[in-house]
Amino acid sequence: MTALSVIGCGYLGAVHAACMAKLGHDVVGIDVDEAKIASLQAGRAPFFEPGFPELLAESLATGRLSFTTDMAPAQGRSVHFVCVGTPQRAGEFAADLRYVDASVDSLAPFLSPGDLVVGKSTVPVGTAARLTEVVQAVQPEANLAWNPEFLREGFAVKDTLTPDRLVYGLPAGAAGDRAKQQLDEVYATPLSTGTPLVTADLATAELVKAAANSFLATKISFINAMAEVCEATGADVTLLADAIGHDPRIGRRFLNAGLGFGGGCLPKDIRAFMARAGELGADQALTFLREIDAINMRRRVRMVDLAREVCGGSIVGARIAVLGAAFKPDSDDIRDSPALNVSAQMQLQGATVVVTDPEAVTNARKQWPGLRFADTVDEAAAGADLVLLLTEWREYVEIDPTELGRIVGEKRMLDGRNALQPSVWRSAGWTYRALGRP
Repeated sequence: MTALSVIGCGYLGAVHAACMAKLGHDVVGIDVDEAKIASLQAGRAPFFEPGFPELLAESLATGRLSFTTDMAPAQGRSVHFVCVGTPQRAGEFAADLRYVDASVDSLAPFLSPGDLVVGKSTVPVGTAARLTEVVQAVQPEANLAWNPEFLREGFAVKDTLTPDRLVYGLPAGAAGDRAKQQLDEVYATPLSTGTPLVTADLATAELVKAAANSFLATKISFINAMAEVCEATGADVTLLADAIGHDPRIGRRFLNAGLGFGGGCLPKDIRAFMARAGELGADQALTFLREIDAINMRRRVRMVDLAREVCGGSIVGARIAVLGAAFKPDSDDIRDSPALNVSAQMQLQGATVVVTDPEAVTNARKQWPGLRFADTVDEAAAGADLVLLLTEWREYVEIDPTELGRIVGEKRMLDGRNALQPSVWRSAGWTYRALGRP
């Protein structure tokens, strides 16, 4: 058992803290948000993540997990995970590192010789080297490593307890050997089951997450670019994706054309990667990411255009039901949500928009007070002239078109995620349209 601290108890940190306690470690989670800490300490998950409420309750009951707003309990613990957010800096592409810097500055006075600070936040390359100097200026015998996270929202508990790989960014020499030994003790359980381990220098470990997210964003935007070509030619992007996905060098995953990506990772991470490359004089290497970002944002505009087409050229005065507010299913995360962005655009263009979501309505109401929200599909779709599926929650994909047809004013479905069966909806009397499909 290792005594750990986890600095930052948002989505990443809270899940990481509870999972580390599940693996047998003694963990304290630390955050400046008093309401969040009170909720976690009481066993109430402050966000929606499948399996997390049960894990939180189980870990708290063992006595190995606690939460506090005080940094002092970090003292005496040997490994300290930094899990704070790195949002996009206002008005720029670059990452805002104020929370990372503040966390390390606050933690440093409580470090002891031999302690290891482990960054998990997604940061621009070079951050770890700079933070090493900050740590060692206060405690020369402490070390810093980087251990990027690869969590998928909706699968965060599984991805932490049984990761598909572990990456250690380690300092050089004996300090790196010691850091690896400490991390191996923390991750003894997944390593014992054969989880692949990649050990690297600090810079490479920082680049791994940025490169992974950039590749995924590229794959998504590639198929959405093909959707644009399919719309111009009458081809079917879903069949196209199926065909090229059989090639093992390409694969079918992340080739689902539609509204594009959002959330708190991919959009801001590829922009931060571009910004950092520019600072390093390597901006030409990542110019393609600008087009990836542009393709992704064009999908939102195209969705509004398609809504107008389906409604006969105008959405002024149209009642539109939007199914989905979260940026992806199995999450209540609305950061950079394509669904809410499209909803707001349609409302600005004169439509009456009502949005529903199984988990994200509460968050959406706070952040988008100008939109109207409903708690159920029936309430949102009552009398609707058009229904948009913008987040592919399972219960939306499994909606009975005949039943829904009895509620709406006009049977028009715009599938923003290519998640429905067109033949089923058309046979039930619906006008069905989707991005990249005839």
